Amino acid sequence: MDLATIIGLAGAWVAVLGAAVIEGTNLASLLNISAFILVFGGTFGATVMSYSIEDAAALPKILGLAFRKQETEPLKFIELLVGYAEKARREGLLILQEFIKDTDDKFLVRGMNLVIDGADPELVRNILETEIVFLEKRHSIGASMLETAGGFAPTLGIIGTVVGLIKVLANLENASELGPAISVAFLATFYGISTANLIWLPLANKLKHKSKAELLIKEMILEGILSIQAGENPRIVREKLEVFLPPKLQAAAKTEEKGKGGGPSD
Repeated sequence: MDLATIIGLAGAWVAVLGAAVIEGTNLASLLNISAFILVFGGTFGATVMSYSIEDAAALPKILGLAFRKQETEPLKFIELLVGYAEKARREGLLILQEFIKDTDDKFLVRGMNLVIDGADPELVRNILETEIVFLEKRHSIGASMLETAGGFAPTLGIIGTVVGLIKVLANLENASELGPAISVAFLATFYGISTANLIWLPLANKLKHKSKAELLIKEMILEGILSIQAGENPRIVREKLEVFLPPKLQAAAKTEEKGKGGGPSD
């Protein structure tokens, strides 16, 4: 599980509900089934209407990605690619067929197979860059759906409040019931604004962040594959790939390299 998502989500709701309790609000008074159905059901319907049925069917999986820990280990891929570079330099590209069988990254395997098959470097670049572009587009749909839900939720909340106020105004003769009735009417607005800003929009930003991290890994792998195809020195390959790392990881990579004797090894 992604602890940042869990901690952030829980912390935000604890802050909101905790503040309500401090102000003397009874949490039970914040529960209203009709408002809940209107806001969540309306948001879901409007969001699904905005996309294809295939995109809508993928929504549960998209939500799961926001809570799942991302398996992106750039240092692991750097070591792997540098190892490939050294083996290819010593024994030729064909030897890599035996090693990529143990790799579960389909993007890396596809690229290395193109290189082993003797594809032109420009063709390899074009194929892999096209895959990165379409991967980015697929990722953007998921984040866009959550942003759309975040846009509809407050509006559905206002609609719910208007519906509630219509009922209140139709029964003005019962003055003693006006306060509670108005309070219930505004619950829909509370649901809409809070879910937009504490669920849908933060999760959309989380997906964007994860997408950028994964795309950066793909770009690093692409650079490594092309360097291997060009027969570059493994040390040069390492230097080129470490540029993709943030400063903290670059320092860790340098330390690890020194610990191994200052250069790549089999």
